[in-house]
Amino acid sequence: MKKIEAIIKAFKLDDVKEGLSSIGVKGLTVSEVKGFGRQRGHKEIYRGAEYQVAFVPKIKIEVVIDTKLVPEAVRVIREKALTGQIGDGKIFIMPVEEVIRIRTGEKGEDAI
Repeated sequence: MKKIEAIIKAFKLDDVKEGLSSIGVKGLTVSEVKGFGRQRGHKEIYRGAEYQVAFVPKIKIEVVIDTKLVPEAVRVIREKALTGQIGDGKIFIMPVEEVIRIRTGEKGEDAI
């Protein structure tokens, strides 16, 4: 099993969610996060005054899936989250040792 964390632009969430559902991803966790990458935030103008926005608002999606599904999930996330602009996000893939469903005690693939 693998855990995929993807940091994407907020307005792309529905597209990514629908794409992942279409390939069989049954559940995901979404968090509102703030951060910056290479661009180090950006400048905005409000009432004629320019100010620096250090932390850009983003969405973090987390899914735990079967290892065989990872390439397809990554492809879907990349396609659906892509705008071609700076700040499209990142995808992180990590191993998962064990999953346990709290309610039933199911383990491994059955718990996903």
